[in-house]
Amino acid sequence: MNGLDLVESEQWLIGQFFGVDHPFLRINKATIIYTWITLAIITLFLVAGRSFLSRKKGVGTFIILKFISFFVDLIKQSLPVFSMRHFVFITTTFCFVFACNAVALIPWMEEPTIDLNTTLAFGLIAFLYAQWTSITTGGLWAYIKGYFSPFFIMFPLNVVGRLATIVSISFRLFGNIFGGSIISGIYLHAIQGHFLWEIVGIISGMNILITLFFGLFEGFLQAFVFGMLSLTYLSLALQGEGH
Repeated sequence: MNGLDLVESEQWLIGQFFGVDHPFLRINKATIIYTWITLAIITLFLVAGRSFLSRKKGVGTFIILKFISFFVDLIKQSLPVFSMRHFVFITTTFCFVFACNAVALIPWMEEPTIDLNTTLAFGLIAFLYAQWTSITTGGLWAYIKGYFSPFFIMFPLNVVGRLATIVSISFRLFGNIFGGSIISGIYLHAIQGHFLWEIVGIISGMNILITLFFGLFEGFLQAFVFGMLSLTYLSLALQGEGH
């Protein structure tokens, strides 16, 4: 979907403060703004959720408790031992990624996840969390020895293999969300200005269907896949230390 014209394609050049002009030091202004708007929306949902949980019965309370119990069961089935810390991390990761994917349903907004920098940040967070958990669980020495397992010469391959998880999880999320954004954008651009096709799209429900599919269903699916991959890497890190 098209973003706000005021922030589209604008960048913050933080490198100029250090006398350096490098693409790595350029920040997409639109991505930052959309991300903070997403965080504000999440905050509103948290406030509403707290209000629902203050009541003993209700549809909102039922949905929240079912959502929590689903992830609790998922953590118990995937990890050797249930941990509230891991539960909070995986659940928060899913909710944040899903919110970033679904925020495009709001007119004139874009998904922060169509920016590769955002998905790389998510991938780095998931990777570092798994590595830190591995270190704190089995110790630093056991973690280092894992890079030389089963033979010393396997060290470069083990390093590349672990770093490749960042690329895999990040590009998977970016590719699917960016592709969906392109497809829905092409469709909306194709019918724009054609009164007959716009009426057909509205009456047939095709406009709503495409918007909901790429904004809600695919956003949910990709957030769930990202969460499951993060949980898988975490499980492998814990099991590796268990052996």
